[in-house]
Amino acid sequence: MIARTSYRSAGRQVMRPIESAAPYRTIAVEKLTPTIGAEIGNVDLSQPLSAEQFDEVSRALAENLVIFFRDQNLTAEQHIAFGRRFGELHLHPAAPHVEGLPELMIIRADANSKRANGEDWHTDVSCDEEPPMGSILRITDCPAEGGDTLFASMYAAYDALSERMKSYLDGLRAVHDGENVYRGAYENFGIKDKASYPRAEHPVVRTHPVTGRKALYVNRIFTSRIAGLPREESDAVLAFLLAHCESPLWQCRFRWRANSMAFWDNRCAQHRAMWDYWPLTRAGFRVTVKGEKPV
Repeated sequence: MIARTSYRSAGRQVMRPIESAAPYRTIAVEKLTPTIGAEIGNVDLSQPLSAEQFDEVSRALAENLVIFFRDQNLTAEQHIAFGRRFGELHLHPAAPHVEGLPELMIIRADANSKRANGEDWHTDVSCDEEPPMGSILRITDCPAEGGDTLFASMYAAYDALSERMKSYLDGLRAVHDGENVYRGAYENFGIKDKASYPRAEHPVVRTHPVTGRKALYVNRIFTSRIAGLPREESDAVLAFLLAHCESPLWQCRFRWRANSMAFWDNRCAQHRAMWDYWPLTRAGFRVTVKGEKPV
């Protein structure tokens, strides 16, 4: 099977074909499921990756949609530097960040929280005109039990649709709205609301710019309706698609430990953070890599 991988060269994105069945030379890859997810070993992300390591990490992400790293003791600056290897970093439109480091988003839920980040299925900030390519989360403090994150393949969700449904969805666009998601969401961090939050229309089915595969691109948190359809039809089709996207048949589940990291591709994967650990604390930091307008 031939896929394409992406890496940075002289400040620009470069695509080249790869043989996905070829063995890895510089990293270890242990798949969680045949469909999605892999743990990556033999790599220290606190140190700059060699060109070959970077290519193989990029390839592992393309092949597995989300990759996980254990025992990564990084400084804030090293975390940001790792994200920047994959492109310019995205600034979240609402969430709190580390003082002086707007690229480094704070993730925290504890006994005083009224909500937790990512409690329902979504892709990060899909309400942006150019939603993020990928997100890199490092958890520093986690409960002994609970707090797992679930990930789902939107390639598999699309592939499982009937040909009639694929034809119906072809060309449809959906509205992704951040207003109801972000307004008042970060009051406990002392974050004041903005006058407005991002809103965008994206294809219901998008084509991944690296692999060329089609993926469903609607999610429960941000997608409010399908544009151009009567409300009743939009509600019915969207309800079907959201339930379909969340099938356990194309999911993996990651159990966090302190200093674990996850890197997921928002263009082809959804995720949900389980808030089943209250009143315990789960905390960490996230950097997010800019993406492109979905097509």
